[in-house]
Amino acid sequence: MKLLIRSIKPYMGAFWLAIFLKFLGTASELLLPYILEHMVDHVVPSKNLTLVIAWGLLMFVAAVLCRTFNVQANRRAIFNAHNVSYDVRQALFEKTANLSGKQFDGFGLPSLISRMTSDSYNVQQAVQQFQTLCVRAPIMLVGGVFFTLTMDWKLSLILILMIPFLLAVVLYVSSHGIPLFTKVQQRLDTVVRIMRENITGIRVVKALSKSDYEIRRFGEANDAMMKSDIHASQIMAIPWPFMQMSLNIGLVLVIIIGARRVNAGEMQPGVILAFLTYFNMITMGVMGLNRIFMSISRASASANRIDLVLQTEIDQTILSEDEVEKPSGDEFIRFEHVTFTYESGEEPPETISLEKGKADFKISEQAAEFAGGEREMALTDVSFEIRKGESLGIIGPTGCGKTTIINLLMRFYDVDPKTGCSGAVYVDGRDVRTYDRDELRRKFGVVFQNDTIFQDTLRENINFGRGLSEEQIRQAVEDAMAAEYIDGLDDGLEHEAAIKGANLSGGQKQRLLVARALANDPEILILDDSSSALDYKTDASMRKAINAHHKDSTTIMIAQRVSSIMNMTKILVMDNGRVIGYGTHQELLESCPDYRSIYEIQMESGLAASQIETVKGGQS
Repeated sequence: MKLLIRSIKPYMGAFWLAIFLKFLGTASELLLPYILEHMVDHVVPSKNLTLVIAWGLLMFVAAVLCRTFNVQANRRAIFNAHNVSYDVRQALFEKTANLSGKQFDGFGLPSLISRMTSDSYNVQQAVQQFQTLCVRAPIMLVGGVFFTLTMDWKLSLILILMIPFLLAVVLYVSSHGIPLFTKVQQRLDTVVRIMRENITGIRVVKALSKSDYEIRRFGEANDAMMKSDIHASQIMAIPWPFMQMSLNIGLVLVIIIGARRVNAGEMQPGVILAFLTYFNMITMGVMGLNRIFMSISRASASANRIDLVLQTEIDQTILSEDEVEKPSGDEFIRFEHVTFTYESGEEPPETISLEKGKADFKISEQAAEFAGGEREMALTDVSFEIRKGESLGIIGPTGCGKTTIINLLMRFYDVDPKTGCSGAVYVDGRDVRTYDRDELRRKFGVVFQNDTIFQDTLRENINFGRGLSEEQIRQAVEDAMAAEYIDGLDDGLEHEAAIKGANLSGGQKQRLLVARALANDPEILILDDSSSALDYKTDASMRKAINAHHKDSTTIMIAQRVSSIMNMTKILVMDNGRVIGYGTHQELLESCPDYRSIYEIQMESGLAASQIETVKGGQS
């Protein structure tokens, strides 16, 4: 509820106006039965036409005011609720965008999506009802009881004796609603996760003929969520039949006792008519309270889930130079005896990579390191260095820690001794933990494995809101060997890319991503398996252009092809989080059996010696 209170504060004036209008509308509605009773019992028997017309006009005005005030109040309530929902979603998105890698993994992408959508909608509905139903229901209840007391206090006792019992039932049931709806939202997280996996990997699912299997898996999650939702709704609906039965019994008693009192001359017929109307209003008030508590229970569960993210303190730890050790060398990038593990409970998501004409399901390195639920070291005593302008190639099997090196270098994760990690990562002579994350990341141009292309023009996918000049964009397109296919499009750089680049081939997407990384001429260029969909000639030409026009950039390339990294200044061979080889291509052929084996396998599988020589010539 703290979230709701904080969110409403900026719009307090507008909220009070909506509440005041709703109060006036409900008050006008409460006057209608009272006016009707007075007309039936006093004005009509007087046979005074002027009084009949006057009281009739008064009743008409009250009805018009009731409608006008209620309509205006509802409109303002909707507007205010949407403003609050907008602010909550904006704050949640901003917080999510700034979470560290460890914090993001802790919440999980599906859960963050459901908090942004379903949970924020529940909050919006509660805020809207707070301004309308939360005003109308109590006023109907209290106002109805007040007017019936002024008319006939003895008959009112029927209502007064029933209301505490009904409220007690509503309050008791509502107190159990928050944990039930929290469970519903958690089950929704699972549904969103499975849906996201299938939408993202739909080609893989179809290629492996696993549609039926995935439909069953989704059905199980959907069924679990449905059962939780039904259970929560059934529990929250328990007061409804009790109220209906009690109020109907009360209504019958009012008619019977009222009729006897009219016959006995103890009350007027109009009072019974007014009593029936007020009884209906009181019924609506009690039912409204039930709806309020049900909505509040659902919204409280959602608000708590959202607030858990919003109240998370962003990991912005910046150590001072005095808190860290100085590097033992003067290299531009340096890893010194880095041992790192992802914290227990962090389960980085599986990723799906697709190449044109081939579906290949790959588990991300981090997910592989958690295979079987065991916590393993992602890196163990990893050391290497690169001087400014030099290049490093990294090669090794899936799950060996290649991407973890990039995660540490860019401060997506930090080496934290509290989690059993050790060592240090340095950039430009400074421990990366002494950098502000934005300051550090501005040094990089990066293409991640399975990187994202947004639904926008090719130009904006390269520019990415950085205000790059036309010359920078054009040069990046040419260096990435993307000019050939972009210039062949009717609208060129203004061509609209589909979601995740679905209307581009694998090679076109990779060249577009490389162009994005090169466009701001970064100090450090990271290419994580960014040429797997390219033919050897295009790959070689691209690397030649990068060497020619970005020779001042320090380059790190993760690749599966030896041909892509063989001319790097140094090559790092990884296996199971450890460095098993480090040196030049020729040195590793002589000293590292694993590297030599990879080289020979690739040679035998179709990479002819002449092709390698062509690649060498292209890079020289």
